[in-house]
Amino acid sequence: MTTLGYHSTFPYVGKLLNTGISIKMFNPSRLTVARQRRGLTKRQLASQIGATEKTVQNYESGEMNPSEESLERLSSVLGFPLSFFEGDNLEILSPDIASFRSLKRMKAAQRDMALSAGSIALIFSKWIDDNFDLPKPDLPRFEPGIDPEIAAIALRNEWGLGERGIHNMVHLLEAKGVKVFSLDINAVEVDAFSMWHGDQPFVFLNTQKTAEHSRFDAAHELGHLILHRHGHCQGVDAEKEANDFASSFLMPRGGILAKAPRFVTIPTLIQIKKEWGVSVAALNYRLHKLELTSEWVNRSICIELSKMGYRKSEPEPIPHENSQILQKVLTTLRKEGIGRVEISRRLNLHVSELDKLTFGLSLTDSSTAENLQGVRPPNSTVKEYGLRLVK
Repeated sequence: MTTLGYHSTFPYVGKLLNTGISIKMFNPSRLTVARQRRGLTKRQLASQIGATEKTVQNYESGEMNPSEESLERLSSVLGFPLSFFEGDNLEILSPDIASFRSLKRMKAAQRDMALSAGSIALIFSKWIDDNFDLPKPDLPRFEPGIDPEIAAIALRNEWGLGERGIHNMVHLLEAKGVKVFSLDINAVEVDAFSMWHGDQPFVFLNTQKTAEHSRFDAAHELGHLILHRHGHCQGVDAEKEANDFASSFLMPRGGILAKAPRFVTIPTLIQIKKEWGVSVAALNYRLHKLELTSEWVNRSICIELSKMGYRKSEPEPIPHENSQILQKVLTTLRKEGIGRVEISRRLNLHVSELDKLTFGLSLTDSSTAENLQGVRPPNSTVKEYGLRLVK
């Protein structure tokens, strides 16, 4: 069993101030992140706080500090504690470092909401790293331009996955040192995104999607991390490569060929999709790509899936995946008497902001969480993690 080391000291991030105490050192970068997290333009924020757009621009550029009264209005409108606006600089993530699947359909505000969630996740991630020993990244480096299917086969071999279905994509990513956070944005254009931050890979998954869709997103983002580490991770070609990687990784050729039905129908697809944890549409596509179905069968099934509403929902859906690492971090902290509210206070956030990053995990009963630690599905391809206290 791989263990996560836990340090029992918890340094505060920044200075913790009560609501009634003014901020001694306003940090403009934190206002930018807070505004973008709420999907507001500078003009929209100015209107809501009763100021001019130029004033907000001066706040974010550092040319002007808000008065105590103005800061309280900013805090109220944006839903961040006053203490959030003090502290170290927050990294404002640039769109070109992250993979986004639907940039043409995505509004700038939606993109910035996702990126600002990433900025906040970096704070939380650093705080966890300061207190826990987590798995180190274990993603192999491939030559630029490698064929996506070859990369998927090579990675499965490297990780010893064979030709089986992957029981839990989030747990697998975490086992290999990828930081996985949830992305609570109610927009179909924002599926997920990934990025390298230094030598640390991150994946953010939209919790509004079906579990099958989210698993494919996780494999898709793994494809970006593997295939586009040294190059541009955006554009039609990059998206196609990540899709091909995800399809090959989740549904390996050998495994599919061994278990493909003789006659492909929607009922048979629904039955065998459970083996791979993918949508019926993704499985249909993969079977056709492997030349196991004709173009006519492929098109007919696509038409029927649309008629039955299975493009947006999923027949016989599987359970959603969440983070094993975050669950056990929260469990261990609760045993130390530190709950989500206290963690949020130490990070100068509201607890709702933390919940949006942690798949909504709310461990109100430490005994229940403790019982979950020993649960491991049969035929799991991922090692279970335990947490050990570092004396």
